[in-house]
Amino acid sequence: MILRSLEGVYRNGVIELPEIPSGIGDETPVIVTFLEAGGINLRLRGITEEQAAYLRGSLETFATDWENEEMDVYDDYDTNKSKL
Repeated sequence: MILRSLEGVYRNGVIELPEIPSGIGDETPVIVTFLEAGGINLRLRGITEEQAAYLRGSLETFATDWENEEMDVYDDYDTNKSKL
């Protein structure tokens, strides 16, 4: 048995992966481990803490727009777009 780890998100009863894994066939058994939300593993994303702080500071001017209730539609943009 070969184990392969992928990072994804559980949303509305479905595990969403950022990409389709190569070399994995349909109906392949999986084990799902739920992680505590809230933290982002910067190292997995190739970002240092300093880079993350710089990005956060650079994007802070957009925070008011992002947190606006009307912008929630973009949280799952592809799904919402397909319903139009």
